Amino acid sequence: MSLDFLILYEHVVREYESLLLLKLELERRGYSVAIHQLLDRKKLKYFTWKKPKVVVSSCMYDDEAINSHVYNNVGVCRKVVNLHWEQMLSDTQEAAPWFNFNGNAKKCVQTCWGELTRQRLLAHDVPSQNCPVTGAVMMDFLRPEFQGYFKDKAQLCKEFGLDPDKKLMLYISSFGYGSMSEQEVQELSKMAGEDFTQFARTNRESMAETLRWFDQYLGDHPEVELVYRRHPSEWNSPALDALQKKRPHFHVIFADSVKQWIVAADQIFIWMSTAIAEVYFAGKSCHILRPQPIEHEYDPVIYKGGRYVETYEAFCQAAGQENAPFPIDKAMIEGYFDKSEIPSYIRMADLLEDVYKNEPQDDPFAPPFRPHFNLLKFCALVGIHMMYAVHLNPRVFRRICPPFADFAGRIYGYVDKAHISREEVVRMENKIRPFVQGSHKI
Repeated sequence: MSLDFLILYEHVVREYESLLLLKLELERRGYSVAIHQLLDRKKLKYFTWKKPKVVVSSCMYDDEAINSHVYNNVGVCRKVVNLHWEQMLSDTQEAAPWFNFNGNAKKCVQTCWGELTRQRLLAHDVPSQNCPVTGAVMMDFLRPEFQGYFKDKAQLCKEFGLDPDKKLMLYISSFGYGSMSEQEVQELSKMAGEDFTQFARTNRESMAETLRWFDQYLGDHPEVELVYRRHPSEWNSPALDALQKKRPHFHVIFADSVKQWIVAADQIFIWMSTAIAEVYFAGKSCHILRPQPIEHEYDPVIYKGGRYVETYEAFCQAAGQENAPFPIDKAMIEGYFDKSEIPSYIRMADLLEDVYKNEPQDDPFAPPFRPHFNLLKFCALVGIHMMYAVHLNPRVFRRICPPFADFAGRIYGYVDKAHISREEVVRMENKIRPFVQGSHKI
């Protein structure tokens, strides 16, 4: 019996919760659904008896993505929908050909969170039928229908040892380059073909100044708890460790979702994270801390025209402000994140159901595209997953064969970061399911 939908994901934190919501809704409608990580080992069943009718991808920029994400996972599949997780771009990125799709990627269904993204794709020759507006599924958890889904402030504070009677301040960090060495920045620049040196410097300097503000403020205000929601790349930061030791009410926490912390927080501060849209959909406000300007080629376009806090004195004033106006215009937010009476996961499921039931209007596998099977990657993933299953990190082979250790180590790291246990999946499904069932008559 074939599979109806195969959903591919890249990042657990960014995608998995939303994918489970979509999966549960499709299953409620009677469809079979599987979720597969892009670097999972390739499975014979998806090429044969469990071949999916529709492939739902996390990204789909060009012919190579069709080959890697579709052909090398399931063979030929002409019904391809891209969930298009990277829609919050800078103005430079919005103009770049890469982010507006090339080749037969334009023949896949490229979902758009809002009308402004749809208009951008139309201007770059993506056919109108291939760029529907669905809204952003991750925002659905902040809708009134999901009231009770998140823990309240008291529950969350108890779980993390915070004082619930104190003011809970949240800082959402994006200093992904802040802890990188110059060598790491150079290696990343070389790999990406773009020089990140200046942006990394902006990260480091902005981070240092922001932490200086926090240090000074917390010294004068013991009545607050400040939670620093670190960026995934800030896993090794001596500056954060030092401030935690110095100020007992400064807490670096990555556990739980950023939406959970947004819902519970009394006050929110942010640098350049696209989570500002989640703050908006949660019905809250925030302050944008910008100790120094961000290069426009990296600053998300949604921040254009925003109102920034640029000095320590302005930060102190903002910290004492109640019910601050939102720092970005409503039209900008809702232009990129469509707001509708119908939840986005329902709209996305409607789209997927339509793709499933009807013949594709375009063929992603039409010439001149020529698929090819990557046998090396196929074999490498089998080996890496076997090593991961027995907790054998490839770095142990560095003395014997450094090139293999480096190559396999990178893949091993990605596999580890994207891993989610079956127990955690079951827990998340059980948490989401009542809200899906509760919104429909079954």
